[in-house]
Amino acid sequence: QVQVAESGGGLVQQGGSLRLSCVASGSIFRHHVTTWYRQAPGKERELVASITDDGVTGYGDYVKGRFTISEDSAANTVYLQMNGLKPEDTARYTCVLFSLQEYWGQGIQVTVSS
Repeated sequence: QVQVAESGGGLVQQGGSLRLSCVASGSIFRHHVTTWYRQAPGKERELVASITDDGVTGYGDYVKGRFTISEDSAANTVYLQMNGLKPEDTARYTCVLFSLQEYWGQGIQVTVSS
């Protein structure tokens, strides 16, 4: 049974930084993709960033140049480094691991104050 858990969210001032972690436990297929989504109240879910097992990354236009996704495969952990945070980045961030099937985390709140 694969489980995914996020950590590292919280409250930060505009311009600040946070690093989110997504830890996967269980039997993970070597070929996998991890994606961070976010959803703010009243808005649709957005793709923030994704990373494949061989390190190919992708970003939503609204976070390019500010956010960086990376993976520590030995620790089964994907990180989302968020710099230059803006109030519009406020949302619930959820990690999704695709390893033969999708596994969703519970999500974690990120709040950016102006």
